[in-house]
Amino acid sequence: MLEDSKKCSCCEESDEQKYAKIEQIIEEYKDKEGCLIQILHFAQGIFGYLPLELQEFIAQRLNIPLSEVSGVVSFYSFFSTQPRGENTIRVCLGTACYVRGGKKIAEKLGEILDINVGDTTKDGKFTLEVMRCIGACGLAPAITINDKVFKQVNPDKLHSILEKYY
Repeated sequence: MLEDSKKCSCCEESDEQKYAKIEQIIEEYKDKEGCLIQILHFAQGIFGYLPLELQEFIAQRLNIPLSEVSGVVSFYSFFSTQPRGENTIRVCLGTACYVRGGKKIAEKLGEILDINVGDTTKDGKFTLEVMRCIGACGLAPAITINDKVFKQVNPDKLHSILEKYY
């Protein structure tokens, strides 16, 4: 993954500047195997999400069908077609996490943040998602906020975890 894709610059630049950056990365990667995923990561890092207009731009510049781009975007859960919050919370609902209360964690987070899974808070601070497994079964139930894993989470810990992100 490109390092720049982790840094959202979506509020600091004009759309024209953003598209120019994406055009540069397309030129750099277009002849490399598997370039579409790399380009989409980069584009999402710049815009914060992948709206249809951006997908059309990428498809046109790569000379591939829009259906190929949108197929990749819809297949991989780390791509979003909707604006995301500053922080992405992912609740693991893999088997170990689910049986140890993962669903209750997701419900409590939704209650605390006043959003449903898949939504973003009104202040744009958090997006709440669920995942089938984050690969931390021995730490169940687990959540991630951005790239940080929180282990053995219970509903009582959620307020103190979220405080770190305000």
